[in-house]
Amino acid sequence: MAQILEATLIAARQGLRLPLVYNTGGYDSPEALALLDGVIDIYMPDMKYGDSAIAHRYSHVRDYWEVNRAAAREMHRQVGDLQLGENGLAYRGLLVRHLVLPNGLAGTEKVLAFIAREISTNTYINLMDQYYPCYRAGEIPELSRPVSAAEYRTTLDIARQLGLARLSG
Repeated sequence: MAQILEATLIAARQGLRLPLVYNTGGYDSPEALALLDGVIDIYMPDMKYGDSAIAHRYSHVRDYWEVNRAAAREMHRQVGDLQLGENGLAYRGLLVRHLVLPNGLAGTEKVLAFIAREISTNTYINLMDQYYPCYRAGEIPELSRPVSAAEYRTTLDIARQLGLARLSG
């Protein structure tokens, strides 16, 4: 991380004037995010699961939901809601990605409720419906199929009911 920050500083001194985007799985430590404060213009974290037990079961990561929520709060504190220039391009803010999983396994309603209540109803959210079971996912019955159109429509309805309107997918 230190080398990336140093390279960024050198580039900025030499005239680089592009928004810096941090594309992350959303499992970021407070220490790492503190180093990025004032450096990153756009955060793009995943919010994969709304439940740590499910995250541990399917992705073998502990305390995912707790770490992910804290990271999202800190990212939003640093850059706020996503801002677009006159050209329609983002230049600062938070853009959350969430992959909808079949059978509600991602905890989508819980993730969206957290964003609406604790981050901002103006959060830009990329609600992704492109889950496709590959590798060994076909061996896990609850993950062995793509997300249905009805499941995705329900997700969009939930987002709108929570006051979330900046949605793409």
